[in-house]
Amino acid sequence: MDYARSLRIIPTPGCLWWHSAIGQLTGSSPSPTPTAPGFMVEFHIQPESEIPASAQLYNQIRFAIASRQFPPGHRLPSTRQLAMQTGLHRNTISKVYRQLEEAGVVDARAGAGIYVRAQGDEGGARVSRSPIMKDHPEAYKLVQKSLDDLLNQGCSLSQARELFLAEIDWRLRCSARVLVTAPSQDIGAGELMVRELQQALQIPVQLVPLEELSEILDQARGGTVVTSRYFIGEAEAIASPKSVRVIPIDIYDYHKELSLLKEVPKNSNIGVVSLSTGILRAAEVIIHSLRGDELLVMTAQTEDTYKLTALVRSSQTIVCFDQYSEEAVKGTIQKVRNDLIRAPRLVSCENYIGAKSISLLKRELGLE
Repeated sequence: MDYARSLRIIPTPGCLWWHSAIGQLTGSSPSPTPTAPGFMVEFHIQPESEIPASAQLYNQIRFAIASRQFPPGHRLPSTRQLAMQTGLHRNTISKVYRQLEEAGVVDARAGAGIYVRAQGDEGGARVSRSPIMKDHPEAYKLVQKSLDDLLNQGCSLSQARELFLAEIDWRLRCSARVLVTAPSQDIGAGELMVRELQQALQIPVQLVPLEELSEILDQARGGTVVTSRYFIGEAEAIASPKSVRVIPIDIYDYHKELSLLKEVPKNSNIGVVSLSTGILRAAEVIIHSLRGDELLVMTAQTEDTYKLTALVRSSQTIVCFDQYSEEAVKGTIQKVRNDLIRAPRLVSCENYIGAKSISLLKRELGLE
């Protein structure tokens, strides 16, 4: 294999100098074959050799492919790059590439270049066996990479299979039961999460006060706990020792609604309504930080009829910080309409949970 003597591996900047084939032939300490990005193979042609230049290049490329210095899917250098490196004419290099294609080791892709072809069970044969692999090629590549990583870490195939199945089984058990938790003092926030999650996920969702979460998890075989980031610390402290995962959700940022409040005239009365006492407290503080004493802020929970009526009668603008409070406010406005000189301006937020959190939760629960 004289062609191997002229094949060197040269790391790109930041890597150590590497002589793969030469090291093996000279008896020096062998180094592992580089397969990760960051290495380029440099080919050398001996013009005085009896072996034709095209044969030298052909064999060096075959050696690079066989030793996985060029792994399946790797793009070979362009004819221009090889011409600059070896001094060969581009027509000669094109001829070599055609020979490699005829030998079935590379694929020429129009407009994209020459790529090392997957052999045997490296790609095409397995993909054709399952429609799922055809429908989700990127996901299939991710599975292959994950499996390779596990094997490189010393796992056997049986161990890797057990790890995958254990994780899948655990997630399926978790998906079977979704528990939303919030402190009893702000159980309204939990009610908001339950209503929106049931609508978005189309699965049963159970509301559990944070103070009762430990007892409920002791009775359950599995499940997923969902809560706002406001309560994530307490929820994890309870669920983690029981090997139950907790997924935090982000609440809506209320940017549009808060921007409207910046434009409200001074000395206006602002009403803030929500199912959640936590939202009411946070909204009151934020509005004060935006406008100081320029606005008079009144708050009321939806079920507090007395405070809600007083708020409707005295406010010029009412902000419903969840869509479920809007109906109660509208009903109250109708009841006291005869007492109002002018109906208050009503601003209603569409949701409590951020859209990205809904998408993430669907993926985590295997619902999309």
